[in-house]
Amino acid sequence: MERIDDFLSVSAFHGNARARVSGLLDLEAYSFEQPAPGLILTEKRSLIKPRLTLFLDTQIGAHIYAFAQSRVDRGFDPTDGTAEMRFDEYAIRISPWSDGRFTLQVGKFATVVGNWVQRHDSWTNPLITAPLPYENVTGIWDSSAPDSPGTLLYWAKVPVKNQQYSAVDYADKYLRSPVIWGPSYASGASISGCLGKLEYAMELKNAALSSRPEVWDVAERGFEHPAFSARFGFRPNPTWNFGVSASTASYLNAEASPSLPPGKNIGDYREMLLGQDVSFEWHHLQVWAEFYETRFQVAHVGNADTFAYYLEAKYKLTPQLFGALRWNQQLYATIRDDTGDSIPWGNDIWRIDAALGFRFTTHIQLKLQYSLENQRSSTDRYSNSLAGQLTLRF
Repeated sequence: MERIDDFLSVSAFHGNARARVSGLLDLEAYSFEQPAPGLILTEKRSLIKPRLTLFLDTQIGAHIYAFAQSRVDRGFDPTDGTAEMRFDEYAIRISPWSDGRFTLQVGKFATVVGNWVQRHDSWTNPLITAPLPYENVTGIWDSSAPDSPGTLLYWAKVPVKNQQYSAVDYADKYLRSPVIWGPSYASGASISGCLGKLEYAMELKNAALSSRPEVWDVAERGFEHPAFSARFGFRPNPTWNFGVSASTASYLNAEASPSLPPGKNIGDYREMLLGQDVSFEWHHLQVWAEFYETRFQVAHVGNADTFAYYLEAKYKLTPQLFGALRWNQQLYATIRDDTGDSIPWGNDIWRIDAALGFRFTTHIQLKLQYSLENQRSSTDRYSNSLAGQLTLRF
């Protein structure tokens, strides 16, 4: 592997221009109960997902940096579909000053919101799945607005008058959106930097944080309804890092226009998010937490509010063995249903994730994860899932 690394790096002009290709080869396996959890999309009870990720990093002089990420897999999220190749990220970064006070970035890249995105790849993430705010689908559709509160409750699978849902009723899962869709590789521009102990990052993107991967490219969705997001951080010392994030954007796609009330357009209905994050590192212990308060402005319904958060810890037991534990929860506010009664517009959910990881070498890593989930409906429903991930880094 070390000899392969030598072949994947080149330099020119006395080292002023450098480029390096690196990658991750992942083999993931899942076993779960139906309906499948999170953003997993399959009617089966198990799933195997191979994935090849290639990174290109280029440095030109001291102030210009460009990067790209491409993937070959069965879909951005776990599914049993056919193989495809995508460019998930590509951007150029300009840093006029060497002290990091200001950086301009343009292209297609991960959001600046929160702290999980900074460690979301398979090698860095101590668990296999994403935290609940990034993958738990709600009753919000981006392709259509509900025609009544009852429709929103059906989309969210909320039992009304003890109504139960069968597996067939979850066939619309691919239409539903989470609060934040994974790392949200939308297209646009950002500015960021550090001023002493203060950090700032602001971005203007073409799609909301809840938007699906299919619309992240500019060719699929332009900037008619841009998304604005920002994060401001405070790092008092190397151990602690605190952050506050905010975002506002239209979450509906153009195809939702016919479902809106007369005189309204998709720009009138927005996703508004406020987040807080904190991280702590001390010797072998790392702790992260994020909290998100989100409001969807929904046609024919009003405001649909939800609160999602997680607490996560990683402890290095030996130089090669580590354990990770994460508590996730999402709670829903009430709306007025078709009869005028107040009812939560989603099923409150909690999930606990536990994982063990072992790094055989600096290039090979194995992780095993168990998750227990409880979703409150007419009766509490518990579900279990197992996941394994073998990663080769080069």
